[in-house]
Amino acid sequence: MAAVDSFNLLSDFCLLVKFRLSMLVVITSIGAFYISSGLDVTFLQVITLGLGGFLITAASNIINQVLEKDFDALMDRTANRPLVQNKMSSSTAVLLGGIFCLTGITLLGMFNPVASFFGMFAFVLYAFVYTPLKRYSRVAVFVGAIAGAMPMLIGSVAFFGGLTELCICLFLLQLAWQFPHFWSIAFLSYSDYDKAGFSFIPKNKNGSINRNIAVSSMAYAASLILLTLYMFNFGLVSMIGFISLMSLCLIYLFYSSQFYRYFNLNSAKNLMFSSLAFIPLALIILIIDILF
Repeated sequence: MAAVDSFNLLSDFCLLVKFRLSMLVVITSIGAFYISSGLDVTFLQVITLGLGGFLITAASNIINQVLEKDFDALMDRTANRPLVQNKMSSSTAVLLGGIFCLTGITLLGMFNPVASFFGMFAFVLYAFVYTPLKRYSRVAVFVGAIAGAMPMLIGSVAFFGGLTELCICLFLLQLAWQFPHFWSIAFLSYSDYDKAGFSFIPKNKNGSINRNIAVSSMAYAASLILLTLYMFNFGLVSMIGFISLMSLCLIYLFYSSQFYRYFNLNSAKNLMFSSLAFIPLALIILIIDILF
């Protein structure tokens, strides 16, 4: 019985902090740190950065669920979350989120104040701007994308101690990547979002989802090609890195264009899966590029 309870507790904790999303943040932040440092890092630095990023992201997700508890109850995809199921009180969740946030900010502060600042900025932007804005404006998508692109920026700034050209390029890479990723998920979960009354997804007069989200997906996927050209032109990637990253961007653009062409569940799923592969592969390409 105790083992079952422990499993449920762990499962509920993973749902509360959106564990898979939080781990993606950790991976991208550490990846950017490796790229910025030229692989000259210590194990302690990696653990400190990873834990700090995880805690801040977990805190953001906890506050997000506190604020959206009533709306989460209306959606099938979120109805099993701990706060919705009354497995944890909102006050306890807020306390836990506060502790996580302060600890995460402190850990980032061990690198430099700029990394700590951007960590706090990401927390506030996601939890207190993006979360409530989703119910009122499509601007929420761009705001959320900025918050979601902070991990690479933080990982790079943690090494450099301030903004550099590479920091900004890594931030823009994660920023542009998010739109096809987000819109594919929005398409697949549209009925849930619409049922809960969220207003950040454009829709037609008949209530169906607007095709403009596919246009946006293609535009941002195309911008990744321009970013790759910029990085190569200014010596941030080698010829091998350029060809590899460009190939990845073209594949991403292909799936975005397929999403626009067919605008159905299958094309949305293909775009979503390609988006999940894009960031890890981009990081691997950029890290390998350092070795050559």
